[in-house]
Amino acid sequence: MKVIIYTAPNCVYCQMAKDFFSKKGVSYEEKDVSYDQGAFGEMVKKSHQKGVPVIDINNEVFVGFNRNDIEKILKILK
Repeated sequence: MKVIIYTAPNCVYCQMAKDFFSKKGVSYEEKDVSYDQGAFGEMVKKSHQKGVPVIDINNEVFVGFNRNDIEKILKILK
């Protein structure tokens, strides 16, 4: 399973998402879009959004941190 979280500093929901994945034992790649313009462009292309967090789980893209939706996809992928 490949998880990418597009984040920015001081984003409460980004931190909640990272804490959630850590507690679930799910490894993820974090891309800070506040300084990485390439990651920012990648995030916008995937999500059509400029806000964070954007979470990509095996090419299933979630805008924002919706715990219920993310738990559902994690159960399907296990």
